[in-house]
Amino acid sequence: MQAWVIGNWKQNPATSHDVNVLLDDLLVAVDAEKQAAIEVSKRCTLMVAPSCIHLAAVNARLKGSSILSAAQDISAHSASTGAYTGDCSAQQVADTGATWTILGHSERRQYHNESNDSLVKKLTHALTQNLGAILCIGETQAQYDAKQTLDVIDTQLSVIKDLLAQQPDLIASLPERLIIAYEPVWAIGTGKVPTVAEVSKTHQHIKQKMASFAEAIDSMTVLYGGSVNADNADSFASDPMIDGALVGGASLKAESFLMIAKAFSSANI
Repeated sequence: MQAWVIGNWKQNPATSHDVNVLLDDLLVAVDAEKQAAIEVSKRCTLMVAPSCIHLAAVNARLKGSSILSAAQDISAHSASTGAYTGDCSAQQVADTGATWTILGHSERRQYHNESNDSLVKKLTHALTQNLGAILCIGETQAQYDAKQTLDVIDTQLSVIKDLLAQQPDLIASLPERLIIAYEPVWAIGTGKVPTVAEVSKTHQHIKQKMASFAEAIDSMTVLYGGSVNADNADSFASDPMIDGALVGGASLKAESFLMIAKAFSSANI
């Protein structure tokens, strides 16, 4: 299975100048190791998710490269246009050249009270506008301590079951257009990291749960996210249940981002 390493830039960088500096570093590093980069891209898909204000410019810079781009969110209210101040629709995101969107990130759930109902709408909008969706799931520290991880994940994954009940015609597209990203909330940006064995067990559960929804999605791509960096990427990449990484802070430096990609590429030989 192809590995995926996705950089979620969140609300970074602050300026267009800093975005271009980051892209310069990334593209120069890829070009400097052109042959190695070709080998990496064969086994590991690279993607970055800039803030919406920078999405079109990033896509213009990445055109012709092997690096894909994603939005960090899309509107639940409309797939195209409407009177929804502040929202960006799936159609508008796709028009910038982006091919994916992140959905359900814990920060969206926490700060914007994102519900399962809104996520079903967002998933529908993304898929009908030919955007792939990276659905984030994960438990809080309190839920982890209470050994509720799998119950929380099952509840969050129920959006896929609801989606298929409402839009059964989308089933065929899910293996290629849906990625699950397991991100324990307590590990995001904290430096706390679950063991590889814990992540592997959770990923196995996620894949089994997805397969229970429909036979067509019995082999889903599941990424790990939460304080992934150049130092620990090898250990996560070595486990066959972990299909890649959703990377936060380490994706803001080209060197560390590409080192993570190389770890997963090397493990996928």
